[in-house]
Amino acid sequence: MGAPRDPAGGLASGARAPSRDALGLGLRPPHYEAIERTRPELGFFEIIAENYLGASPLPRERLRRIAERTPIVAHGVSVNLLGEAPLDRDYLSRLRDLIQELRIPYFTDHLCWTAFEGVTHHDLLPAPYDPELIPYAAGRAFEVQEALGVPFGIENLSSYVAWERDVLPEWEFYRRVVEESGCWAMLDLNNVFVSSDNHGFDPREYLDSVPWHRVLQVHLAGHQTLPSGLRHDTHDRPVCDEVWSLYEDAWRRGGPFPTLLEWDAEIPPLHVALAELGKARRVRPS
Repeated sequence: MGAPRDPAGGLASGARAPSRDALGLGLRPPHYEAIERTRPELGFFEIIAENYLGASPLPRERLRRIAERTPIVAHGVSVNLLGEAPLDRDYLSRLRDLIQELRIPYFTDHLCWTAFEGVTHHDLLPAPYDPELIPYAAGRAFEVQEALGVPFGIENLSSYVAWERDVLPEWEFYRRVVEESGCWAMLDLNNVFVSSDNHGFDPREYLDSVPWHRVLQVHLAGHQTLPSGLRHDTHDRPVCDEVWSLYEDAWRRGGPFPTLLEWDAEIPPLHVALAELGKARRVRPS
């Protein structure tokens, strides 16, 4: 599918990329006022792109003000990379416009499907880890990257079920899609841990397979453990010790890379989220 693009500067005209050791926070509405008032020193913010593609001008106006001071990267939940329907060209066109307007250096979304036969499920659903699906997933990821004109990072999932058709371990399927697409890895370490505990594999075996030279960014988040013992990726609490340990190991193996904290429910005051993000610098091996 072609050589991977250099993620350092992006391909959008004048794009501003976070430094390789930057710390970033998911930009969420409860923090808007505090961000504009306190202007925290952050390497970058990450937006959920779909929140800024609507007709209302207000979200983009506020985002423009923040983007004047701090680099913005974009994360999506609607590409439907492993879906059966053709890629949504209107969505990709609107996304490209946002990327160019805000000088966004790269875009990320998930290795999953989210819709079938015209019905959107509003969830990130795993496909079978079957080698027959790799060319399909890689080809569609390449199309996304070409349509947007910036590097496309593919994120690994948290998962709760497995398919009878699974042939490969998740980490091999993920690595091969990234490599064969010519795209990048958006490595979510909380997702690695959640899936490893739910499915009984060693998370460090997953890290053994990561193509570290293609890691565009790393995500950290908190999750719940349900009474059944199932780990549920909720993004509603601090990062657990096991995920911090994985982060330390990941940094030793493949750092530096931009690091992003996601907090999407039970969102605390901005200073609490920033304190949690700040732990990353203390965890990184010297």
